[in-house]
Amino acid sequence: MFNPESPPEFTASRWLNSDKKISLKDYRGKVIIVAVCQIACPGSIKFGLPQAERIRKAFTTDEVAVIGLHMAFEKFDQQTPDKVQAFLKDSGIDIPVAYDKPNGDGLPQTMKDYELQGTPAILVFDRQGRLRRHYLGAVDDLRIGAEVMGMLMEDKNSPREMSIAIESKLHAALTDPEEHAHEGGCCGGSHGHDHSHDHGHDHDHAHGGGCCGGGDHGHAHDHKHEHAAKKEGCDGNGGCGCKH
Repeated sequence: MFNPESPPEFTASRWLNSDKKISLKDYRGKVIIVAVCQIACPGSIKFGLPQAERIRKAFTTDEVAVIGLHMAFEKFDQQTPDKVQAFLKDSGIDIPVAYDKPNGDGLPQTMKDYELQGTPAILVFDRQGRLRRHYLGAVDDLRIGAEVMGMLMEDKNSPREMSIAIESKLHAALTDPEEHAHEGGCCGGSHGHDHSHDHGHDHDHAHGGGCCGGGDHGHAHDHKHEHAAKKEGCDGNGGCGCKH
């Protein structure tokens, strides 16, 4: 079972925009933002990858690392490593991107390991390497910025009590992202899940943004923070419908 307290390394068959293999451990001590994407997914092109570039430019590399995870679970012939690399170059996307290792059954390995539901998605790891956020669908830059700043306030060896206190303040200040859902462009997996990251206080996030997919899995932390992926997610504007 996936454990967000000790998440696994990405299983990449190739790293794009990088001349070496990258490890999450390489960035321990920094907040890590991961843009989960597919170039066949409209939401990844419109929201996910451009947002990753904006985040990269907003924070110093001493404190925040921004990388991509390309997980092809459909239209495989359109999303070979070479085609993804060409797209990144043509689009001016220069963050390092892990090309998720194909697993032979339609779902690439890291997607399975992390029980991910679809694209675009954002993963946020804290300074200690714990997965603290998993958003499916487009999320406002301001919200992600606030989440990152909250984690940057924590020390590299911050006690859990400090994390809980900062989480509580963020929860009190930020509105539910469901109230500001973006339309369209989200590609979901047929195995999709209601999934939760448990932190020290109750905090439910329902994600819309035209997301397709549903299902159930739990990510347990000692402090409670629940993120429920919206099962009915399609926005009615034709922006979704990608299944695997």
